[in-house]
Amino acid sequence: MKKKITVAKGDGIGPEIMDATLKILMAAGAEIEVDEIEIGEKVYLTGNTSGIDKSAWESITKNKVFLKAPITTPQGGGYKSLNVTTRKFLGLYANVRPCKSYAPFIQTKHPEMDLVIIRENEEDLYAGIEHQQTNEVVQCLKLISRPGCEKIVRYAFEYAKNYGRKKVTCLSKDNIMKQTDGLFHDVFNEIAKEYPEIKNEHWIIDIGTAKMADTPQDFDVVVTLNLYGDIISDVAAQIAGSVGLAGSANIGEECAMFEAIHGSAPTIAGQNIANPSGLIQGAIMMLTHIGETSVAEKIQNAWLKTLEDGIHTFDIFKEGSSKKRVGTSEFADAVIANLNKKPDQLEPVQYSPNAKFYLPKYQRKEPRDKKLVGVDVFIDWNGTNPDDLAQQLEVIGNEDIALSMITNRGIKVWPEGFKETFCTDHWRCRFKSPKGYKIGKKQIIDVLSKALTHNLDTIKTENLYEFDGKPAFSLGQGQ
Repeated sequence: MKKKITVAKGDGIGPEIMDATLKILMAAGAEIEVDEIEIGEKVYLTGNTSGIDKSAWESITKNKVFLKAPITTPQGGGYKSLNVTTRKFLGLYANVRPCKSYAPFIQTKHPEMDLVIIRENEEDLYAGIEHQQTNEVVQCLKLISRPGCEKIVRYAFEYAKNYGRKKVTCLSKDNIMKQTDGLFHDVFNEIAKEYPEIKNEHWIIDIGTAKMADTPQDFDVVVTLNLYGDIISDVAAQIAGSVGLAGSANIGEECAMFEAIHGSAPTIAGQNIANPSGLIQGAIMMLTHIGETSVAEKIQNAWLKTLEDGIHTFDIFKEGSSKKRVGTSEFADAVIANLNKKPDQLEPVQYSPNAKFYLPKYQRKEPRDKKLVGVDVFIDWNGTNPDDLAQQLEVIGNEDIALSMITNRGIKVWPEGFKETFCTDHWRCRFKSPKGYKIGKKQIIDVLSKALTHNLDTIKTENLYEFDGKPAFSLGQGQ
């Protein structure tokens, strides 16, 4: 019985590379039935700011497997990225991006590169929650949850275990973002203990990225947060040979989506020159996901053989090493001609049909002791001297909750600030119990009421909590 999958041909080069990919799948004997939907730019331009209609969602949620070509998100007009929306609506928490070099047939400085980046796919700055708060300052909220961390970190270790990988590397920036990235690193350390047979390590994202660009062969499986993963997977794919060769799987508890990692490339659309390899790789990952591992092997080995034969599209064609420059459809024909063949120099693939991931449902922990100890009140104020603002703020506190600090763009400017520090019109004003006592929200409301009386423009508040007696909020820089 054929597996019904949902297919979207997308925008730009999408229809061309999807037609080429489907042609290969059918020629290889994939037991699939295609249910095509319309999404992307055409839907956006009808006035649907989501880029997808109800019937398309119904197809995806019914079939559970979605093969998607690149789409274009119009700029401006309140449009949201359908890629991000799909991942979050369907709970596709794990983005899996293999990055492997194919030297000497594809030019690269890193011929031994073979790593997999596993990117958290639902949280972080991709929550897309942004606000303009003053004339000069816009904020974006970085949201990290324990369930999100546990799911993606466990998936990374399970992936390593099932695919014979030896090491999992965590990348974060917890030396700066101690609460958000700190949680991710803490969860990584907790779960790593459950897999003693797999080596684990942690790198700060900046030096880790530099090391990956220099010596990618030192990495095996990399797990990281959403934004970092988006960036480093493109870096890794490019230094392996080309972003155009990389596919991507988006895995959830019920549904999965497969795609190329590149965009819709409208400037070359309709010219039959785009490389379909990224989407072919995404489709191969889809086949292994639905259990058609023998067909996936057949296509992957034929694709490797085609690269070996020097039959290349314009993006990877190199005079002197490539043998024939072909278009999109001709590349697909070459892969089809190589079905049932294996590469001679590149290592043939063999996919295990028995991968079993242990991915238990998240179990909510017992709540910790939570104590409200203060509040950060954000104020829109056009003055330049923090001492002047402090004088106004000190009168709105009381013996239970008093001004303790003012920061501007995160740096402490009162008390004992530096006159050299440049300040915007956006001020974080921290009120805390002078004696460290627990306070109630009534005290916070009292502070806000007095601020209103004194014509102070409060634009936002953040409550300050301790959990099990430990502060769960950041200090000001310089504090």
